[in-house]
Order: sequence, then structure tokens, then C-alpha cells
Amino acid sequence: MKKMKNTFLVLLSFAFVLNLMSCKENKTPNKVLTQEIAFTKDGTLNVYKKDSDSISSTFNIETAEGDYETQTGLMYRKSLPQDAGMLFLFDTSQPRSFYMKNTEISLDILYINEQKVIEKIYRNAKPMDPSSLSSGTPIKYVLELNGGVSARLDILEGDRVTWKLN
Repeated sequence: MKKMKNTFLVLLSFAFVLNLMSCKENKTPNKVLTQEIAFTKDGTLNVYKKDSDSISSTFNIETAEGDYETQTGLMYRKSLPQDAGMLFLFDTSQPRSFYMKNTEISLDILYINEQKVIEKIYRNAKPMDPSSLSSGTPIKYVLELNGGVSARLDILEGDRVTWKLN
């Protein structure tokens, strides 16, 4: 019995020492490495004033198609080139809502109908805001630009868009 007790104490001491060694402070901090998501040019988009055939603005566009790209959009991006935007392409027209959750930069959100007319613009949508921003009417496309760009370039509801993909 005494031999078993001594063996138990030795094993317990050994376990205690191992536990202390494993709790030793790690001198190298854990780093979370995230790679910046780079803009990928998929085409160009032109904006036309409501009653004009002349181009008022042109943007390089990245497209969001499919569930993952549509749900992620510009989330987690630290920047977007000033002459760039993301175009969301949907199969059907219906009322849509976007939000800014996990979006680190301010955006202008332009809701575009099936005839490629801008129906509604949310200017300077607040980063990280989970509030729903509804189109209010059926739309088929959404264009996201840097916050303030649509005002600076005088892009208005009723203006039209066209695009060409690479």
C-alpha cells in the first residue's frame, strides 16, 4: 500500500511539473494574419444623366455573382479605389435590402431596376451598421461605390447605367 502511495505521489508530482511547463509564458505573440482583399476589375460601368446619351461617369467594376460573393460584397475591405465599385447581378427583380455589417468603409449604395435606371441611392452608408437599407421597389442590380462619390459626381436617382464585362 505504501509503495502504491509513493508511486501515486511521484506521478502526481510529475503531472504537476508538466502542467507548470505547459503554462510557461509564450514569448512570441499569436498573430492573426489576414490578407487584404484586392479589387479585381471585371469590367467597366458608365453612368448617363437622366435625359442624356452622354456619359457622366465611368467606373471600373468588380462583380458579385452567386451566394457567397453576394453575401460578402465589400465586407472586410479596408479600401476601394475611387474610380471603382462593386456591381451585384441578380437573376430576378425584387425589393432588396443591403446592410453595412462587417463593412469597414463608407459606401454609396445605388439600387438599379431591370431597365438599368437608378431607383434609390443611399449616400455615405455608415460602416459596420447592421441597419437594413431597403430598395423599396423591385430592383435587379446594386452598385456600391465609395461613400460620397455619387454626390461628388452628381449621380442622381433617374440616371441610367450600362456596363461591359471583360
